[in-house]
Amino acid sequence: MTKRLPVNPAPGPLEHYAERFDDLFGRARAQREGFRRYLEGLLLPAERNKTLTALANTEPLAGAQRKEAQSLQWFLSESGWDSQEVNGRRLELLIEDPATAPNGEGVLVIDEHGDRKWGKKTAHVGKQWLGNIGKTDNGVVSVSTLWADEGVYWPHDFEPYTPAHHFQGGKNDPKFRTKLKIARELVMQAVEEGIPFRAVVADSFYGEDEEFRWTLRDLGVGFVLALKPSHGWWHREGEEIGALWEAALGTGWEGPDSLGEWTRVERRFSDGHIEEWWALEVEAGPYGPERAQRAVVATTDPEKLPERKTWYLVTNLPHPDSEHSGEGDPAAADLAEVVRLYGLRMWVEQSYKQVKHTLGWSDYQVRSDLAMRRHWQLVCCAFSLCWWAYGRLPASLDELAETQNPTIPSEPTGRGKKAAPGILAEGVEGGERVAGAVDNARAILESIYRSAPAQRVESAA
Repeated sequence: MTKRLPVNPAPGPLEHYAERFDDLFGRARAQREGFRRYLEGLLLPAERNKTLTALANTEPLAGAQRKEAQSLQWFLSESGWDSQEVNGRRLELLIEDPATAPNGEGVLVIDEHGDRKWGKKTAHVGKQWLGNIGKTDNGVVSVSTLWADEGVYWPHDFEPYTPAHHFQGGKNDPKFRTKLKIARELVMQAVEEGIPFRAVVADSFYGEDEEFRWTLRDLGVGFVLALKPSHGWWHREGEEIGALWEAALGTGWEGPDSLGEWTRVERRFSDGHIEEWWALEVEAGPYGPERAQRAVVATTDPEKLPERKTWYLVTNLPHPDSEHSGEGDPAAADLAEVVRLYGLRMWVEQSYKQVKHTLGWSDYQVRSDLAMRRHWQLVCCAFSLCWWAYGRLPASLDELAETQNPTIPSEPTGRGKKAAPGILAEGVEGGERVAGAVDNARAILESIYRSAPAQRVESAA
């Protein structure tokens, strides 16, 4: 067997991480080099957009012809590696590590995000709604799944949405898939891979779709999905409640000393502060604690129902007192649990700050579907590296000082255990071109801990 040629090592923890992927690149030294150099570039502080010239640290225009940029262009667009195999290995590393392993108390968050892109030749591009800028514009939209609990989150997978005009038969073309269909396929993929989670969580775009909810029920998957405040059902006019906002207003609330049908719920955050919320079990229309689907309203003010602090939710998690939950159904959930699960959805919003703004998810300047998917997978690898390395840091500066040449401990420090400031790149010799790349990984994780979601609460008051 031909002996592999050695590669120029990446700084410290990044090299240990990259070694776990080497067998996926065959004997090609250039591919293994490209993987390391690409991740180095993504982890550099975001002083420039993460275009290929920025990743290679060359000039924006003339630098595109330098060998450093050309080699990364080849690695992204032409070399023969499989991005799905790389994603599978990334997930394996996350699952086998106790600090990041998924469990049955977390959630699978579904969301979509768009990148503004110009022209007509780029794969998946089209004039469509881009939620991150709040308007319809030319761009590329992808649907993604993300696993999260109170202590950690990481991207599971993604799939680009291709507008109908890319297909000969338009929306009637057999190859055309709606965003809802893509979301269903991603959930099914997670179930087939054995990724444990308590519930699927998503916004009202998914919650309002009855077919999507039935698909999750058929899979035996729990869900907590948002609904619109105006979500309604057939009812006799003037005789019955016909919308969630009407149900929320007619509950006898007179203040904290006279709750009516509301239940007090505390949301505890990792920074120590506590928010007082109120939750309501809706019994109207097709919803109720003894029905297949429950509707829940959660808010900070039952009297005013502020738009930004009020959630209208639908779930198939049985009520704790329900007599209709059968074998194979999701475990029962009280109001506090329903609120906790939907509260974990905020990780999606937080992820955009790191994955998109810091690591350059939308900074690609390629047109092909292959290169685009590879860029996204490498961004996911760069972010997962942050968790992988963070859990292996020494617990303190004193522990680090005991060793002249620090190495990665065999056991992680544990989920949520924070290392002392400024030690991720300590003792790491990086070249001049990649100085600060690995240190930036720790900065990304620090910003996440500062904005962690609500901690789990055991029950509602």
